[in-house]
Amino acid sequence: MSDLTRTIEALLFLSPQPVNARDLAEATEATEGQVEEAIALLREDLAEGKRGLVLREVAGGFALASDPASEAAARRLLAKPRTPPLTQAQAETLAIVAYLQPVTRPEVARIRGVTSESAVQTLAERGLIEESGRSQFGAAIFKTTELFERLFGLAGLDALPNPSKFDPTPEDERELRERLLKAGEQRSEP
Repeated sequence: MSDLTRTIEALLFLSPQPVNARDLAEATEATEGQVEEAIALLREDLAEGKRGLVLREVAGGFALASDPASEAAARRLLAKPRTPPLTQAQAETLAIVAYLQPVTRPEVARIRGVTSESAVQTLAERGLIEESGRSQFGAAIFKTTELFERLFGLAGLDALPNPSKFDPTPEDERELRERLLKAGEQRSEP
């Protein structure tokens, strides 16, 4: 396989849309004829059935697709629900619940300095925290779930990193203090 063929394969892999020969030529700084030859080589290489990809010509361009023999496995994999990453507010809330559990939403809000209703609700919907009772004042008390431990690879809550072992250098401490003060000021602005 030539360098140009490998580059075209990489570009097709990276592109979410079919790419035409002209755009491939421009990206690779090759002629359209050279690109067409490289595509022919790539098509031959993929047609041998030794790989899990095939080259498709669609919508006026070229695209890599999974081999039809992999369809059933691909459907099972892609049928799993995907969850977006945690926002900063959700991560902060999750850390507070993990280290201070059982903890109420008002306590989380007091520690964060802002309301945490949305973050708590989202974490509960994702199954990372759950209600574990009520305080004497009627506030819901939250704790982490087994799913939290599984997702973070913890054998138990005692496997959480020990925050007292975090020993920042004076420079790190100054930077952290400045960042926290700045974040607090931004949150208190209307």
